[in-house]
Amino acid sequence: MSTWIEVADGVHQRRYNPVDISVVVIVGGDELLVVDTRNNPAEGAELITDIGTRFDPPIRYVVNTHAHYDHTFGNQVFGPGSDLDVPILGHARIQEHYRRYEAPRLAKVKADPAAEPDKSWAAVELTPPTRRVEEPTTLSVGGRQVRLLPQPPGHTDTDLVLHVPDVDVWVVGDLVEESGPPMFGSGSYPLGWPLVLFELLDAIGPTARIIPGHGQVVDRQFVLEQAEMLTHVADLIRQAWHAGMTIEEALASDLPWPLPGEVLRSALRQGFEALAEQD
Repeated sequence: MSTWIEVADGVHQRRYNPVDISVVVIVGGDELLVVDTRNNPAEGAELITDIGTRFDPPIRYVVNTHAHYDHTFGNQVFGPGSDLDVPILGHARIQEHYRRYEAPRLAKVKADPAAEPDKSWAAVELTPPTRRVEEPTTLSVGGRQVRLLPQPPGHTDTDLVLHVPDVDVWVVGDLVEESGPPMFGSGSYPLGWPLVLFELLDAIGPTARIIPGHGQVVDRQFVLEQAEMLTHVADLIRQAWHAGMTIEEALASDLPWPLPGEVLRSALRQGFEALAEQD
């Protein structure tokens, strides 16, 4: 577990194990905005303690960068019915994403903890955002402006990016990953993901600091290289599909995949499903 790092004036990142998730605290005057809540209520409670130890102002807002468990399963200790009871903001589609993906997975693990023994989810109650973000929105955090920018489908269909314009810091969730390869998890869109990044790059300046969902702060060049790599993956998925390959045949072929097979299998499955719908 790391300590808090001040990425820019009043913007702090801490990386937590497991999964090296980035949590971000944005300080504005006498208020705090917290980005992502870790992967169960115990970890969320630990996060609250860590924030209280490091920062004096109270938490005013929580923002989820997307729906996945490692970013939202701590929501319940921040939101309605909790001691804090602060607004949680997130992409408008998180509730639907929960219904399709997180809720069935959570129910399976609760019924049979051995299904995913690394998950401590017995006490998890799915807690979606209390404020749905459907279009670009600006929050005032103690007078400091923070922009919330819901994205088209990419890593998921619930991706939301934050921009702190006075210091040009971007918090991009798992649209960018630094400490491991991009993950094509539940509800991923491997064919559209690179396009989302290229659109973001149009707005990201050369000196911007970018906080990924996992790993250390990166620059614009890193995001560009990841977008180009994801474009290569998308092109190979299309090539395999049009050649009539199965997923296993595509993985065993001499196609120049830039990522390991355990990462690509879900990308191929989701890419093939999208291409089948287009035919």
